[in-house]
Amino acid sequence: MVESLTATLGRLQNQRALVSLFTSHRTLFVVLWIVAFASVFVWQRNIVDGFFSFGRGVSQGKPLPRLRPVAFNLTDFGAVGDGVTVNTEAFERAISAISKLGKRGGAQLNVPPGRWLTAPFNLTSHLTLFLAQDAEILGIQDEKFWPLMPPLPSYGYGREHPGPRYGSLIHGQNLKDVVITGHNGTINGQGQTWWKKYRQKLLNNTRGPLVQIMWSSDIVITNITLRDSPFWTLHPYDCKNVTIRNVTILAPIFEAPNTDGIDPDSCEDMVIEDCYISVGDDGIAIKSGWDQYGIAYGRPSTNILIRNLVVRSMVSAGISIGSEMSGGVSHVTVENLLVWGSRRAVRIKTAPGRGGYVKHITYRNLTFDNVRVGIVIKTDYNEHPDEGYDRKALPVLEDISFTSVHGQGVRVPVRIHGSEEIPVRNVTFRDMSVGITYKKKHIFQCAFVEGRVIGTIFPAPCENLDRYDEQEQLVKRSSTQNITDIDYDF
Repeated sequence: MVESLTATLGRLQNQRALVSLFTSHRTLFVVLWIVAFASVFVWQRNIVDGFFSFGRGVSQGKPLPRLRPVAFNLTDFGAVGDGVTVNTEAFERAISAISKLGKRGGAQLNVPPGRWLTAPFNLTSHLTLFLAQDAEILGIQDEKFWPLMPPLPSYGYGREHPGPRYGSLIHGQNLKDVVITGHNGTINGQGQTWWKKYRQKLLNNTRGPLVQIMWSSDIVITNITLRDSPFWTLHPYDCKNVTIRNVTILAPIFEAPNTDGIDPDSCEDMVIEDCYISVGDDGIAIKSGWDQYGIAYGRPSTNILIRNLVVRSMVSAGISIGSEMSGGVSHVTVENLLVWGSRRAVRIKTAPGRGGYVKHITYRNLTFDNVRVGIVIKTDYNEHPDEGYDRKALPVLEDISFTSVHGQGVRVPVRIHGSEEIPVRNVTFRDMSVGITYKKKHIFQCAFVEGRVIGTIFPAPCENLDRYDEQEQLVKRSSTQNITDIDYDF
């Protein structure tokens, strides 16, 4: 995978050299992008090779750092890392011991090198879970060992089936001050059995995430690998002050259904940065509840910063907002993003019945490489929890900007599909140059959208948008915001 990424970067560099006919500041921008993402690729290679860069280098056998007043080893509680012994009780005993140390600043649980098979277990506050290099926590594959939990209140029932849902492999509720980190150890959901049973319709309850933390604050997840989740991989739900940094998230790009990478759900004050994500669904999907249940729960996702990511999604999109966004999503910034070899790059998806809003969304410094559709806004994503949703609950989409968007090998750079019921308002494009694979007329597609283009962009924008010059002076006002120019045939 790393080699293919390096080859992709080489193609980008060669093709962008041809764009030297553009202005010098654009050439400088391309050079800076190459340097930035080369650093990310080197980081990813270092992870695969077992050494971590960016000043955090570790060597085999280096003592684990002590990040809390007290530190325990999982083996102190009888765990055996042979990949066969079930260590659920060892994790539970360790977490129980740490739960008694909260007033002393909590404790650190070290997971040493080995393959530590376990059923789901719960975290506690003031905990650092530290995975050593070559440590791998393995989720047990028999669903009988996975507890059932009540459905999420903002979803009404289990996402795939009515009634209870399976819990996550690593779970936490009502926590404060939790750190999951390490020398790039791995949490492996062993989701292959779950995916097969899901496709064969052998499951009666919604699959569980790999890591789910609910109603909690001050959460840090960094320097680990998460892979092969049964369902969504990392699901912070109704949390505040969450940092996710230097995390690798992996699942097969096909035949691994709903393995979203990170799903911030009704979360506030969150940073996701310096991550590599290649999964079988959305790389990141920002959510806030589903139809009438999300409206009633009323918790938006807001103040979220996503930056310095490399993402691949052959099934869905690199970065999505929705479609479950009924509590609202606002003040989201996505910057310094490379999406490669994917079906879509960035997408906002919603539908009548969702209610809520998506507003004050900023995208900047986006690079697309070999992506079918670059930017998507879709307002007819008609999937609902039950027939009780309010068809008159219409979402509001407004104040969305795209600045410095570049790439090559893109079939349709932009598809903004508003509707008479759900128009898309105040969309801004500035500094865009995307190489295309199909020289058809309608590759910047719009319907029921109002906004503006500042300066010259490529490909030429749709007629729905007002035109401004580089000094932001109006050149031409559009009179056709409601014109429809959507073509799903390519």
